[in-house]
Amino acid sequence: MEKFNNNSVTMDKLIALCKGRGFVFAGSEIYGGLANSWDYGPLGVELKNNIKKEWWKFFVQEAPNSVGLDSDILMNPRVWEASGHVGGFSDPLMDCKGCKTRHRADNLIEVHAKGKLDGVDSWEQAKMSKYIEDNKINCPHCGKREWTNIRNFNLMFKTQRGVTEGAGGDIYLRPETAQGQYVNFLNIQRSMRLKLPFGVGQVGKAFRNEITPGNFIFRTLEFEQLEHQLFCHEKDADKFYNEYKKKIWDFHIDRLGIKPEGLRYQDHEKLVFYCKAAVDMQYKFSFGWKEINGTHHRGVHDLSNHAKFSGKSQEYIDPVTNEKFIPTIIESSMGCTRVLLVVLHDAYTEEKIKTEDGKEDTRVVLKLRPLLAPYKVAVLPLQKKDLSEKSLEIYRELSKHLMATYDDTASIGKRYRRQDEIGTPFCVTVDYDSLEDGAVTVRDRDTMKQERVKISELVEYIGVRIK
Repeated sequence: MEKFNNNSVTMDKLIALCKGRGFVFAGSEIYGGLANSWDYGPLGVELKNNIKKEWWKFFVQEAPNSVGLDSDILMNPRVWEASGHVGGFSDPLMDCKGCKTRHRADNLIEVHAKGKLDGVDSWEQAKMSKYIEDNKINCPHCGKREWTNIRNFNLMFKTQRGVTEGAGGDIYLRPETAQGQYVNFLNIQRSMRLKLPFGVGQVGKAFRNEITPGNFIFRTLEFEQLEHQLFCHEKDADKFYNEYKKKIWDFHIDRLGIKPEGLRYQDHEKLVFYCKAAVDMQYKFSFGWKEINGTHHRGVHDLSNHAKFSGKSQEYIDPVTNEKFIPTIIESSMGCTRVLLVVLHDAYTEEKIKTEDGKEDTRVVLKLRPLLAPYKVAVLPLQKKDLSEKSLEIYRELSKHLMATYDDTASIGKRYRRQDEIGTPFCVTVDYDSLEDGAVTVRDRDTMKQERVKISELVEYIGVRIK
């Protein structure tokens, strides 16, 4: 069995697999779709939920002095004034005068550079404009080079609060979940009697009205964030910042099973004025190195601004020293669907195998970490006519303990391939001997080795191997 070089993974292959096997569908597809919106199918929602469970376990359940939160999507508009999103949350956009299409300047540069430039989104507008002019970058839609000046456009979705239009003020769909953690800092600290340092984790939807460069689900209008905020004393912040860098590295390798050679850190060249330090974790996709996580030393800016705009003190009182101070925040932020894309991209494998008749064939397999796989086991009767009753009995029992699927259509070889493509770690084949000896054949996804196992021991056998 020969494994292909993973450089052969392309977005076209992943998109085809995701649609054909029920991971991801284009949003509103029967109406022509809606750009940059996607629906997660039966397998996609299982994989996404498994990623969220692992993140929650790692950052909240197993982390000392860490709790969770689920804050509302809609917040008082003053929150976004205090956070700076109303005045400064924008993309550098330019219009083509020829065809009237709108484009992100940094995306045009990245496409032209074919992924060889890093940190373009942090460039000053003048630097972007000069690059576009010097390299004679044309409109990808009409081919003309008649650009407007770069302008900043706010990324927040705005709507109206009230029964009738104009009856209420402007209100926004949140562009990030973090502000819910900040405005609830004292509620959480007091109700849970927490001492610094303590963390707050949240999984929730966010929305950004941005023009995206494609690349499937890498950047979308609606997405789920996995954010953890650590509140601490300023003197300890550098230590925790470095700890969080290592923590996110360990999460990707140990919990998601990502190969370390596909990961790297990239420090921010340009820091937001209040940020003390910031680093992105990047993954090497088929379309280049891209950000998949941000670790930020945010200083005291967030709580200080909320205190200023709300008029409510955000000071913490140390119970031992009675010192009063605004806590410093260390943040870990990542998008769940972007992580899902990383997991799929990293797991996609093509292997040269020999068929039973000695011919060479290609096997596509998602080598997902078993704990993340949508289905942990597939039950496959060798023959539908005589073995379905026993097979369904086994399937129903397994389903009480873990996610299982049942398939009795096509040859056993084709059914194995289907399960390989969706990453199912184990296949249980029920044959005629099973009716006599009470045992089944269990096939391992990665090695394709088969082992005879007693039906009464199946739950334990599979359970201990789902890691």
